Amino acid sequence: MQKFSLLDLAPVTEDETPAQALAHAADLARHAEALGYHRYWLAEHHNMPGIASAATAVAIGHVAQATSTIRVGAGGIMLPNHAPLIVAEQFGTLDALHPGRVDLGLGRAPGTDGATAQALRRYNQSADAFPQDVVELISYLDDDEGRGPVRAMPGMGSHLPVWILGSSTFGAQLAAYLGLPYAFASHFAPQMLEPAIKAYREGFRPSERLSEPYFMMAAGLHAADTDEEARYHRSSQILSFARLRTGTPGRLSRPVENVADHVPASAIAGAEAALSVSATGGPDTVRRQLGALIERYRPDELMLTGMMFDPEARKRSFEIGAEALSDMKTPAMT
Repeated sequence: MQKFSLLDLAPVTEDETPAQALAHAADLARHAEALGYHRYWLAEHHNMPGIASAATAVAIGHVAQATSTIRVGAGGIMLPNHAPLIVAEQFGTLDALHPGRVDLGLGRAPGTDGATAQALRRYNQSADAFPQDVVELISYLDDDEGRGPVRAMPGMGSHLPVWILGSSTFGAQLAAYLGLPYAFASHFAPQMLEPAIKAYREGFRPSERLSEPYFMMAAGLHAADTDEEARYHRSSQILSFARLRTGTPGRLSRPVENVADHVPASAIAGAEAALSVSATGGPDTVRRQLGALIERYRPDELMLTGMMFDPEARKRSFEIGAEALSDMKTPAMT
């Protein structure tokens, strides 16, 4: 593994506004840049009070403006919610403003609940056309040769890096067929991780965009100076995930000593299972747990993610993660 990156949802805590959450996101991105993270991605979610990255391209522009060298992008844009031309124009504009730094990750899910998916208008008619929409979008980012009358301006000729995201073998097979890099959402959907890796690597076909498979996996991270402190900070995300799964999503709550006092045991068990591809603890524990994940799955790149109530604790968490992963690099990788 040569690179490590960061996925953020711009979490909104119960004590702050979306404006403050987005300010914290920019601050975290600057911190990640200084720590040596390769990418900082934001994800598209809708109708979630605890997430401020719904207008993902706008949030990416905000973060890009606050940084100077780290790659920024979407992990991802839920393409069935949007016309491919609009996405090409938005990310072509981001690339024009921040050349050589923008990534476009594409997902097939709506990024929300059924009622909101309906309010998005396009999703219900477009999910089945995801492969064709990906191909159309990429065509808008290619050179002008042979193009029809519709062009993405800006966007055309940018050759913007496009990733396929997924939590099943569907995205893995599509990324392999199209010869694109693939990122797996193992930070919340670990069940299909190994089959997806196998499908992607075995089915990969070289393309003009990528000569050999490139696989990135996501992992949760809650690190602190002690194991006990890390588990305490992680309770906010366990509560948030459990409440989402029980139909009562809200803003990110304060950490608690005992999660079982606040949500049913069954919800906690479900959250723990979904968030099992993760590292939680002090520096030594995190180094050991991340090392085990890398040894088992052999990703080309690891993307860390984790929500914490305290923005300074979150910065410290990603600092510990960066220290651990930097130590794992071999001389040939640096």
